[in-house]
Amino acid sequence: MLSPAAYAEIDRRLAADDALWQQRYPGEPATRQPLHTVYVPADRVRSDLVARWGAGALAALAEHGLPYPEELHGRVGRKLASEPIEDLRIDFEDGYGVREDETEDAHARAMAVYLATRPAPFTGIRIKSLEAPTRARALRTLDRFLDALGTVPPGFVVTLPKVSSVAQVEAMVSLCRRLEPISGQLRFELQIELPQAVLGADGTVPLARMIHAAAGRCTGLHYGTYDYSAALGIAPGRQAADHPAADHAKAVMQVAAAGTGVRLSDGSTNILPVGDTAAVHAAWGVHAKLVRRGLERGFYQGWDLHPAQLATRFGTAYAFFRDGAPAAARRLRDYLDRRDSGYLDEPATARMLAAFLRRGLHCGALDPGEFDVDPSSLDAL
Repeated sequence: MLSPAAYAEIDRRLAADDALWQQRYPGEPATRQPLHTVYVPADRVRSDLVARWGAGALAALAEHGLPYPEELHGRVGRKLASEPIEDLRIDFEDGYGVREDETEDAHARAMAVYLATRPAPFTGIRIKSLEAPTRARALRTLDRFLDALGTVPPGFVVTLPKVSSVAQVEAMVSLCRRLEPISGQLRFELQIELPQAVLGADGTVPLARMIHAAAGRCTGLHYGTYDYSAALGIAPGRQAADHPAADHAKAVMQVAAAGTGVRLSDGSTNILPVGDTAAVHAAWGVHAKLVRRGLERGFYQGWDLHPAQLATRFGTAYAFFRDGAPAAARRLRDYLDRRDSGYLDEPATARMLAAFLRRGLHCGALDPGEFDVDPSSLDAL
C-alpha cells in the first residue's frame, strides 16, 4: 500500500522533530549521582572539613546507635571513614549572609584553593541569586572564585538559588560562556525555591522552559524546602519536605526533568540530631523517614546540614538499595534471558531495574557481582 516514496516523505516531515527530541530529551545518564549534597557556609570551611564530618557521624553512631542490622553498620561505618561526603557545596548565599565585599572576596578565593584539592567526588559553590538586590555580588563572587581556581575540576557545579524566570537561566548561560575561556566548561544546577518557578504569571510552567534554556548546562533541579514553604505562607512548624505543597512542587520538577538528563534532589530537614540520645533518635527518625520517602518517589539525592545526618543518609539509602536489590537483579536476569517469571517487564522497566542496581553500586550499598548481574550489562540497556 505504501511506496518507498511515502516512507521517505514521512521521514522528511518528522526529521526536524526527531532532531529536536534527541536534543531536548537525551535520557537519563548512566553516570554516578551523589546520594546527598552537604551544605556548608564558606566562613565555616576548614581544611579538615570532610574528615571532621565523617568523624562526627561515626561518633554519633558510637554514642547513640542506630536500629540497623550489624552488616549495615559495618558498611555505613566504612563509608563514613572513607567517603563521608559525596557532594560538597560551599555556600555564599543564605547560610553565609551579607558580608563586606573584601571579606566575601577573600572567602571566595580561599574556597577556590580548598576545592582545587577535590575534597569530595562532587563539589561546587552556591552563589547569591540573580535577583536585582544580590546580582552584582553573585557575579563578583563567582568571578573571584574562578579566577583563583583556574580550570574547574570534574564534578564541579554552580548552584543558582531562588530562580524565578527563564531570563535568569539564559543570563547564567551567557555568564558561563564569558567565564569559560579561563575556567573550562561550566555547569550549574537550579534551586527551586520560589512558586514563580513552578507556575508563571502566564499560567505556564517556567521550570520546563528553564531546563531547555540552559542549553545542556543544567545538571540538576534542587528543591528548597524552607524558602518555598515560606513563600506559600506555610507556618514554620509545618514547613517540611513531605508537606503537600512540597510534593506538588517536586512532582512538577519530576515531570519537567523527565528524559532531559537533568537530575533531581530533594530538600533538607532543619531538625538536627543534637542533644541527648532521645533527641538524636527523634531527629534521626525524621531524617530517615524523609530520605526513604524521597528514594521511593524517585528523588535519589537530598541535602544534609549536620554531620550526624550522614548516619541516617547512608544507613537509610543502603537499606533501601539492599532491600530491593535481590528482586531487581532477579527480574533483570529474567528479562535479559527471556525467561518467564512473575513479571512481564517492558524495556523501560528493565532500564530502571538496571539503573536501580547501578545506583546501589555507585554509592557503596551493593558490591560488584553480589547479585549475579554483570555490572557492564547495566549500562547496555
